[in-house]
Amino acid sequence: MADPQQVLRDRVRGAIVASFGSGLADADPLIRSSAFADFQANAALPLAKRLGRAPRDIAAELIAALDVADISSEPSVSGPGFINFTLRDDWIAGQAAGLLRDDRLGIVPAEHPQTVVAEYSSPNIAKEMHVGHLRSTIVGDAIARALEAVGHHVVRDNHVGDWGTQFGMLIEHLLDVGENSAEAALLRTDPNAFYQAARRAFDSEPAFAARSRERVVKLQGGDPATLRLWTQLMGMSREYLRRTYATLRVTLTDDDVRGESFYNDMLPGVVADLEAKGLAVISDGALCVFPPGFTGRDGRPLPVIVRKSDRGYNYSSTDLATVRYRVDKLNCDRAIYVVGSDQALHLAMIFAVSREAGWIPPGIVFEHDQIGMVLGTDGTRLRTREGEAVPLSSLLSEGIERARGILDELGASSEADPGELDAIAEDVGIGAIKYADLSTARDSAYVFDWDRMITFRGNTGPYLQYATARIRSIFRKAGLDERGVSPATAVTAAAERALALKLLAFGAAVSQVAETAEPHRLCGYLFDVASLFTTFYEECPVLRAEPASLREARLALCALTLRVLTAGLGLLGVPVPERM
Repeated sequence: MADPQQVLRDRVRGAIVASFGSGLADADPLIRSSAFADFQANAALPLAKRLGRAPRDIAAELIAALDVADISSEPSVSGPGFINFTLRDDWIAGQAAGLLRDDRLGIVPAEHPQTVVAEYSSPNIAKEMHVGHLRSTIVGDAIARALEAVGHHVVRDNHVGDWGTQFGMLIEHLLDVGENSAEAALLRTDPNAFYQAARRAFDSEPAFAARSRERVVKLQGGDPATLRLWTQLMGMSREYLRRTYATLRVTLTDDDVRGESFYNDMLPGVVADLEAKGLAVISDGALCVFPPGFTGRDGRPLPVIVRKSDRGYNYSSTDLATVRYRVDKLNCDRAIYVVGSDQALHLAMIFAVSREAGWIPPGIVFEHDQIGMVLGTDGTRLRTREGEAVPLSSLLSEGIERARGILDELGASSEADPGELDAIAEDVGIGAIKYADLSTARDSAYVFDWDRMITFRGNTGPYLQYATARIRSIFRKAGLDERGVSPATAVTAAAERALALKLLAFGAAVSQVAETAEPHRLCGYLFDVASLFTTFYEECPVLRAEPASLREARLALCALTLRVLTAGLGLLGVPVPERM
């Protein structure tokens, strides 16, 4: 089996070399969908500029050299010189059958596997995750899954905030309330309540604030008693993170946490190297690097402060150490920062300093895959009525409750016991939230609208989940296991053909996500598959199809559709209930 677009690209490239010589072997013919055929190639247009000839003449010469009789009817020329291809029905059916036998579903392993660091989620320890962490967490997880699917070695990196001034405050509050107190237990269940209590004491009690600042000095100096309390804070907070990640169905674990504290011992070396290379200078008492090309509104160069005037370090220092570690220790070929768009300038300057220092060699890619904001229905940043960021746990709980209500309205409770219905509601609610986010281009803001996301109509998670459940119901009615169907497929109707052709593109869709780090492209593909299956289901009888060979062929197409939808949703981290 093969991706039709890649097959056509290879054939057209061969025709270019055969017609015009190996000097044009670098030509990369763009193959895309066409309104006049299945696909069209634009190869003749750029070649016309290079050869100084009419595009339609070049297109005709390429058609004469093309060897596509086994996969396509006779190509034709349209417009200024596009070459149109209509694939043969038997070729589509044969490729679909091969795809059903392929455990990888057409996903082609990367020709040059890389080590890729994917930094995502990155909440602050001892604070509850809020809606602002949603996108980074689930988009980053989908990107990591897609990269692994095509064969890259992915290092997940949860760059949590676990160091700095706030921890002096938190440790002192922990000592005040008692390590085994009910208040301390809030770190596991309601970390915001613990943090806010500590903050109130810090703001209102000068003695507490003074103790907190002294505790920070002890923490940064490696005081054993302080480090023990800090470690206890970390452990209790991580319990909260584990539960949240489990509910979200993301793949982050404790082993993926490399917080700011991890790089603390590396900071003096970072600063010393910048000084030795003449890049760091004193400015207003602080040690700064001024990367070229970054200026403020007044036209003055912008600094990256690598050591504060009090000789303390900051998050820029840590971010620079992180770059060095990822290159020198993790040997990464690519580092993806799934971080909010408000950090664009900061990360661009960190990358610029790192390249100037020689820490990011040529050929190694560091990229900021920006995340847009989650908006309320009023078009502003999604907040509670009190103006606070919406806690992520509240958002997830409400999604599950709303899903349960919709399932009750649809009568699902008559077919499932309460325990099963609760599990389905969780799958639907979490899937709806995640898919609504993932189906939006990651660098775009989107409006968080419950009515739009938890519905079984349109491009939503529940619509795709229902498509898989409907296919499974077909096999239950037939008394068959979808994993044991014959791989013999056929194309006998337009709806059948359109679905089979779309299924052949699954591997290409996954590879595109891995390359571009844009999960919304896979969402769009899966929605197309589900929509085409709906049309197929309505127009092409499956269990009532005659003769038996046609019934088997359509069951095979159903099985392939189920496999593609399930695998695709799995790469997005969207749960797929067995029935709905």
